[in-house]
Amino acid sequence: MTCRVGCPETMSQNTKSRGWIRSRRRGMEATPSRCLFLLFLFTCKLSADVAAKSQESSDGPSAPQEPVRLTGVPAAMEFIAAAEVAVIGFFQDLEIPAVPVFHGVVQKFQDVSFGISTDSEVLAHYNITENTISLFRLVDNEQLNLESEDIESIDDTRLSRFIEINSLHFVTEYNPVTVIGLFNSMVQIHLLLMMDKASPEYEESMHRYHKAAKLFQGKILFILVDSGVKENGKVISFFKLKKSELPALAIYRTLDEEWDTLNVAEVSIERVQNFCDGFLKGKRLSEKHDSEEKTQKVEL
Repeated sequence: MTCRVGCPETMSQNTKSRGWIRSRRRGMEATPSRCLFLLFLFTCKLSADVAAKSQESSDGPSAPQEPVRLTGVPAAMEFIAAAEVAVIGFFQDLEIPAVPVFHGVVQKFQDVSFGISTDSEVLAHYNITENTISLFRLVDNEQLNLESEDIESIDDTRLSRFIEINSLHFVTEYNPVTVIGLFNSMVQIHLLLMMDKASPEYEESMHRYHKAAKLFQGKILFILVDSGVKENGKVISFFKLKKSELPALAIYRTLDEEWDTLNVAEVSIERVQNFCDGFLKGKRLSEKHDSEEKTQKVEL
């Protein structure tokens, strides 16, 4: 998959005017998703301030991180397989301006693994024929590439934004930046856990939720929506839920906009698995949105 890098202002204008995220895949143009959910989520402005907050969450006191030199195909494969999100600079020439830019963003993303390679066999293995920066992620087995025309004009802001948008983990925390990457993924089913991160049960619940996410790798994207964040109230209300009903799970399919919800006093692997399996088999627990669904579509 080849990704074009746009500035934050351009991306914001596109999402507000068209209500979907466009992506270019190798050899074809992906069909724009007319998702009511995405329209609803983007009632909040996607601004540079939001992106800055996302970066701040990645910053923190820790040992300096440097890109790992990958000198062979086995080393590269092992590196990618060990990281939920890995970013690799495949460079034929280490003297180009993109190389110091690549090194400069490494410290901003402590939950991303960075590698660098000039090995011709490694480049050939990943079908790299020119200077390229690639992001690999396990959750949907995607390889997203920034290629020559983007590399020539890359700067810190554009590379950081490419990583922020596309860094999807087994559990991705919702914000107006990560939602772009979520809806650009080929995985069309999203599971949202709506829960207050300040609650005493949060750590244990997330541990179980993360384990459950691995059971549905490539099938369902697992998302955390912090109900303690005021702006996230729009996501909660979209699924006809009240704060008093949280924590809760909501599952959503982008293709046909089908969704279902489940109140969970306790997040367990079994309950999450059963809920997901039921939805995949066409079973729905909640019917409360059916009577409102047509009205909502007309209003939006």
